[in-house]
Amino acid sequence: MIIETERLTKRYGTRRGIDEVTLAVAPGEIHGFLGPNGAGKTTTIRTLLGHLRPTSGTARVFGLDAHADPVAIHRRLGYLPGEFGLYDRLTGAQTADYFARLHGGVDTAYRDALIARLGIDPGRRFRELSKGNKQKIGLLIAFQHRPGLLILDEPTSGLDPLVQQEFQALLREARDEGRTVFLSSHVLSEVEAVCDRVTLIRDGRIVRTGKVAELRDLAHHQVLLRFADTVPVEAFQGLPGVSDVEVVDHTLRMRVSGPMTPVVRAAAGYELLDFESREPGLEETFLRAYETAS
Repeated sequence: MIIETERLTKRYGTRRGIDEVTLAVAPGEIHGFLGPNGAGKTTTIRTLLGHLRPTSGTARVFGLDAHADPVAIHRRLGYLPGEFGLYDRLTGAQTADYFARLHGGVDTAYRDALIARLGIDPGRRFRELSKGNKQKIGLLIAFQHRPGLLILDEPTSGLDPLVQQEFQALLREARDEGRTVFLSSHVLSEVEAVCDRVTLIRDGRIVRTGKVAELRDLAHHQVLLRFADTVPVEAFQGLPGVSDVEVVDHTLRMRVSGPMTPVVRAAAGYELLDFESREPGLEETFLRAYETAS
C-alpha cells in the first residue's frame, strides 16, 4: 500500500482530532477522503505528512514511518494544503521555478503544458491573484514534478467549472501513469467524478471505505430550489437519486442521494433564483454547475 494507517489518533488536549483512523490507499488509484468540514480530513493529512505528531497509532507512506522519515516521504510526493500562502512578491513562474529546484528540476515542457491547461498567468505576482488563481499555482506546484503520490486537500476550492474539468483530467492521467492520488473533499459529486474508492470520515472516525456507488446511501442531501416561475414537478421526479419531491408555489424541495448532476441538468432549463442545502460547500458547487449548464 502507498498509504497505511493503523488506529491513528490525534488529540489536542481534551479536544478531538481523529480517533483510531485505519485506512489503506493502493498504488495507482485515486482515493477520495470524504467528510464534512471539521470531520478530521486535514488532521489526518497533516499527520501523514509528519506535520503533526500522532497521539497514538501508526502512519506509513511508501512503507516509511510518517513521523520518523518525513523528508524521504516528501521527496516523492506532491502536496496541496487546504489553506496555503506563498511568497507575495514572486510571480507564478518564479514560484514554480523555486519549488522545481527544491525537487532537483522538472520537465519544463510538462510544466508549460500545465500552465496552459489550468489557465495560469505566470507573470502575475502571487499577492495580485484571486483565490481561484492562487489555487491554480498550488496545483501547478503539486503536479509539476510528476510525483508518485499526490495528496490534495480540498483542491477544487475557488476553481471555476471549466478548470475543475481540466483538473479531473489531470487526475485521471496521473492514475493512468501508475501514480496515486489521495483527494480530500466534502462534496460527494466531486469525488464521484474521478475516484476509484472513497473513505468516508465523520467526527474524526472512519465510517466506511468502498466504491462511490456503495457510499451513496450515506450522502443524502435535503435541497431547496426556488425558481422565478412555475416549474413542473415532473421535471425532477424520477431523476436518478431524487426522491420526496414537493412543490409549493415556485419552490421545490427534494431529497438527493448521490451526484447532483441530474438535478443541475433539469434546473438548467428554468430561471433559478436560489438553491439551499445544509451540506457545506454544496450550494457554491451547484450554482457554478448551473451557470455552466444554462
